[in-house]
Amino acid sequence: MLDFTSIFQISEVIKDVKSMEKSVAILGDSIETLKLFPNKSIDLVFADPPYNIGKNFGNNKDKWDTIDSYINWCKIWIDECMRVLKDTGTMYFMTATQYMSLVDVYVSQKYNVLARIIWSYDSSGVQSKYIYGSLYEPILMLNKYSKSSYTFNYEDILVEAKTGAQRQLIDYRKDPPQPYNTQKVPGNVWNFNRVRFRMEEYENHPTQKPEALLERIIRASSNPGDVVLDPFSGSFTTSAVALKLQRLSIGIELNPEYFKLGLRRVGICDEYQGEFLHKIKERKTTSRSKQSSYDMGLSLHERLY
Repeated sequence: MLDFTSIFQISEVIKDVKSMEKSVAILGDSIETLKLFPNKSIDLVFADPPYNIGKNFGNNKDKWDTIDSYINWCKIWIDECMRVLKDTGTMYFMTATQYMSLVDVYVSQKYNVLARIIWSYDSSGVQSKYIYGSLYEPILMLNKYSKSSYTFNYEDILVEAKTGAQRQLIDYRKDPPQPYNTQKVPGNVWNFNRVRFRMEEYENHPTQKPEALLERIIRASSNPGDVVLDPFSGSFTTSAVALKLQRLSIGIELNPEYFKLGLRRVGICDEYQGEFLHKIKERKTTSRSKQSSYDMGLSLHERLY
């Protein structure tokens, strides 16, 4: 059963997604829900699905019986997302480093890969002593066809160019010589801190993505008034950032607790089925040893994230 919470009925949303005036949160299975939406109705998709690494999301774990079954599941939701994506739209999605190459082969054959992005972050010191620890997560950016036009607002995502801004060097290859630019378009390696317990944006979700990462994606690949879809909303960061940037959003989430988190975070409602929705920060671990370290000001959570 799907539970739709919005000032609009789901039939109206399906009939004309562009008629939306507020963000929409949907409680239900992502694939089954996506099947209800019309073709070519979404401007931007960001998908952060389960990674098939056994992460506990409360009422379900992201573990498939085989790698093939996980990859086949990914193919289904990717195809559904690309079906609802406009010809001029863009999709970004993530998965575990060990599976991205397998999914990449599939989408490269069927769609058009625009960029392969690395989200890099610091582990704050805690790493394996037996293997090189993972300090990044891959993101794939794609659209439908190689000749399709797509939104890329590069001026909205400029970052500091150290050569010009800090070193103030002169480019003598130009005539006459000129200072290097102080800003540049980001490359495909992005450095954003992971969300930590003491950060204001922290929510009670095990795989929350930073707002800064979603802000870059949404600014670059959509415009105010566009509809942004997140089929695995989780902490609803995509919807929250889209709202701040004057975009409309549709968030789909299977877990009722995270769905309620989204209702509050996006401002859809502050009460759901008689429950008052308010932010309660809880640690992602119940380990007594970690809690003791936290009490001493040496939180292992802080070092891990």
